[in-house]
Amino acid sequence: MTGAWAAMQRVFEERDRQDVDEVRIAGLAELAARVRELSELVVLTRAGQDEVAAVAGEVEALTRRLTEAGRGVPPGAQVDEGGVVRQIGSPVTGELNVLAPPIEIGVLPDGTARSEFTLGVLYEGPPGFVHGGVSAMVLDHLSGVAASANGTPGMTAGLDLRYRRPTPLYVPLVAEAKAVRVDGRKTFVESRILGPDGQVTAEATAVFIMPTR
Repeated sequence: MTGAWAAMQRVFEERDRQDVDEVRIAGLAELAARVRELSELVVLTRAGQDEVAAVAGEVEALTRRLTEAGRGVPPGAQVDEGGVVRQIGSPVTGELNVLAPPIEIGVLPDGTARSEFTLGVLYEGPPGFVHGGVSAMVLDHLSGVAASANGTPGMTAGLDLRYRRPTPLYVPLVAEAKAVRVDGRKTFVESRILGPDGQVTAEATAVFIMPTR
């Protein structure tokens, strides 16, 4: 592992984290998926008040069961030799985080980090459109992947975001990011989100700084 990745690994390991095997991840990811569905139905359901109260009671009972099992520390992040970070608790890509869509990101041969995804009502800002903060979160995370793919990982130091037009919900979106310049410990990344018509809805320039310890 290069010095840059060793430094990033130390950042990830600074706090106590648990190791989670793949079998357990699969089980927890299934639970997270069901909770995401429930969260969306809380917003959209037409159930009557009595039914809503009954479901709330059942959810409370289920929550109590998991609480009685005890609380642990969050899962750790994994960094491979190529610099790809897997963080299963991430609010963008984490299989176990019910706040995450989650979004899958791939890296193209030219170093572009790319993702295709659809966002639903849980990510709504203006009616029918994605909340601007969610767009920023996606571009920040994608830009971090691009910096990593460039071999110059780091932590976000700045994100200059420009909204070109509203980003629609319930349609396929594409997000792309690529490192464009490196200046010492700083990596500059440009990113964008495109709607189904190919028009840019949001774009950003991010700066990442490589840790030194």
